[in-house]
Amino acid sequence: MPEVHLQLEWPDGRLSALYSPSTVILEHLRPGDQLAVGELTARACTALRLASERVRARYGFACTRADEEERDLLALAQGYGADQIVVVAAR
Repeated sequence: MPEVHLQLEWPDGRLSALYSPSTVILEHLRPGDQLAVGELTARACTALRLASERVRARYGFACTRADEEERDLLALAQGYGADQIVVVAAR
């Protein structure tokens, strides 16, 4: 299954990585997107859950790393206002 690695630039300039075990994330987040934190987290969580389910369909088990990515993303996003802008870039 093709993996996708994205880089997120947070409102304060901090950079973080976002991993997905599936290209399905590119249907929700694309390099060049500039999204409010609330929109970013909603899209990313949806995409990571779909990616995990694609892994389950193919291998018989969910992707625990996708679950970890979601938890880490939500924890990081709590430090910002929901309307602040995050830039998505390829890594």
